[in-house]
Amino acid sequence: FGGGKGGVNCDPRTLTKHELEHVTRRYVSRIHLILGPNRDVPAPDMGTNAQTMAWIVDQYGRQHGHSPAVVTGKPIELGGSQGREQATGRGVMIMALEAAKDLSLDIPGLRVVVQGFGNVGMNAALLLAEQGCSIVGVSDVSGGLHNPNGLNVQDIRRYKEREGGDHTIGGYAGPGVEEIAHADFMGLECDVLIPAAMESAINEDNVDSVKAKIIVEGANLPVTPDADRQLTQQGVIIVPDILANAGGVTVSYFEWSQNFQQYHWEEEEVNDRLEKVMLKAYRAVLGKAKSHDCTLREAAFALAIDRLVTAEKLRGAL
Repeated sequence: FGGGKGGVNCDPRTLTKHELEHVTRRYVSRIHLILGPNRDVPAPDMGTNAQTMAWIVDQYGRQHGHSPAVVTGKPIELGGSQGREQATGRGVMIMALEAAKDLSLDIPGLRVVVQGFGNVGMNAALLLAEQGCSIVGVSDVSGGLHNPNGLNVQDIRRYKEREGGDHTIGGYAGPGVEEIAHADFMGLECDVLIPAAMESAINEDNVDSVKAKIIVEGANLPVTPDADRQLTQQGVIIVPDILANAGGVTVSYFEWSQNFQQYHWEEEEVNDRLEKVMLKAYRAVLGKAKSHDCTLREAAFALAIDRLVTAEKLRGAL
């Protein structure tokens, strides 16, 4: 435990299912000695999904015996948790709504733009739409879709699924929908902008065009440091990635806990617990930001360091 990243340098979209399974199993065979339910627990990230996690837990089990807690984000049938697939997007939704409330913005009709229509972005958009928000723009690698009166996000999701799980939103057509180039997407009029794709999405080249009042970082490091400073000076509220996209790892912890308990929670319980964790973290970070007159990102880092220092002092290490 302690945090880490690992992966294979390949594009899963270019591999057959059989090839992807073979790569995954070989990867596990090479790193299995550093994995373990109490040591290092993988979870889904870019280019992987529940099926990938199923291959990991099976391969690890072949070498170490049945150990469902060795990986999270698994299919429900293999010990996965209800609500895990939507967890990161749900956490982003919770953060977006809280930040909007703090600025006294009305939730019904809140204009939201989501960059990235994968697991995180799509679920965030769907959940925000359920809350009455108006999703005025979504994009993926193929380009963007825009409707100032709001997109039918459910219909876009159905289009993508109908065309195939890895299909893009390119080619989608609907009433009032216009295609928009990547270069113009970040400049769409909105209240909340959610970059939920790659790092450095908001950078020195496009930061001047950003019109959002709030940015909620669904991806990791989607705002470059220089762009972050400029947006902060302009009064834009940025909910940092280590807070905004923590829903996934939080529910991964819930899944890990359930595996050890050999007891499965209902989805409503998972979602309720996630909301409590996310809101508690947000309020702690917001309180630190107000008391120290700093950004939410700086407050999140300071809070994390405070907790580490307290723990080290209690251990006698400091």
